[in-house]
Amino acid sequence: MSIEDDPHAHFATLAIRAGQQHGIEQEHSEPIYATSSFKFTSAAEAAARFDESEPGNIYSRFTNPTVRTFERRLAALEGGETCVATSSGMSAILSACMGLLNAGDHIVAPSGIFGSTISLFCNVLSRFGVETSFVPLTDLSAWERAIRPNTRMLFLETPSNPLTEVADLRALSELAHAHEALLVVDNCFCTPYLQQPLALGADVVVHSATKYLDGQGRCLGGAVVGDAERVGKQVFGFLRTAGPSMSPFNAWVFSRGLETLALRMRGHCENAGALAQWLGGERGVSRVFYPGLETHPQHELARAQQRGFGGMLSFELEGGREAAWRFIDALRVVSITGNLGDVKSTVTHPATTTHARNTPEQRSEAGITEGLVRLSVGLEDIADLQADVARALDAARG
Repeated sequence: MSIEDDPHAHFATLAIRAGQQHGIEQEHSEPIYATSSFKFTSAAEAAARFDESEPGNIYSRFTNPTVRTFERRLAALEGGETCVATSSGMSAILSACMGLLNAGDHIVAPSGIFGSTISLFCNVLSRFGVETSFVPLTDLSAWERAIRPNTRMLFLETPSNPLTEVADLRALSELAHAHEALLVVDNCFCTPYLQQPLALGADVVVHSATKYLDGQGRCLGGAVVGDAERVGKQVFGFLRTAGPSMSPFNAWVFSRGLETLALRMRGHCENAGALAQWLGGERGVSRVFYPGLETHPQHELARAQQRGFGGMLSFELEGGREAAWRFIDALRVVSITGNLGDVKSTVTHPATTTHARNTPEQRSEAGITEGLVRLSVGLEDIADLQADVARALDAARG
């Protein structure tokens, strides 16, 4: 019995051991299968592989042992039957939509989701006859009112980017299934260590492996996790044909990243919680958004459905964009970059970067103000992070 089939295996063990299949060399570390194709022992075996009557490798666009190790490991951590690895987080969302939706279908999603996801829904999927309605993430009645007879997917991220709003996954799951729709959850901020949406009723989980699953900002990748039918056949079928595939090298990096996921997420939670508490009392900071704060509107919900509160926080500075830019430019330890989930702390100004392609009306509806700053809190010493942020706050105040 493989470790992922052991019902008693714990998260940290699965993160290190699940998915690996040792080769004839009996290597201890996962190898990288850097090959585009695989040989067959006979024409009959080749035919059987292609008609799927016999499992096995064919072509690395859709079958590669290194990628499969990552897929099996992440599926085990999320509690899913199968996983399809993709070339990026956005390609994971695209693959889920293209594999599970048809022209004429309808999506309901929060107005505060990631800017590129909004662009994908409004500017790409709309061209193929898939419409999207946007609602406030935490307003369950608004979700229900937005559902139409052709609604086939409720899509969300929780906590949200960048305001860290938390959705009630059990309630949204019940709502989706009552209307014969799928609940698809972007679990990027929490990772399976902090939250397992499938156990809370979700049908499909998507990831940007680029973020916390890697944890060190080295590679691009994504993943779709779910059951054997929807993900294993429908989403995989899209990837097999369209080819938004993960490279073997990136899969190897992500598999190694998963080995330390539990340790890293505990550190991210600890540092972010301490920084959020301290920021709340600083002059010039009008509001701090972090689920671990008791003042957060969904604090109790986050406590109930998450193991911890994550490494992401945002806050509003008095003085709007000018103050926010002065703050960002004064940082010396924290990096200015659009990425997140790194062991290195990063900062961005959402209104002019990650959400810049959204219309002013969309940003306003999502609560993305000019004074909003997003921090992905890394694993540096908290004293150094606090000193860096304090220096930057002084600069922001002018």
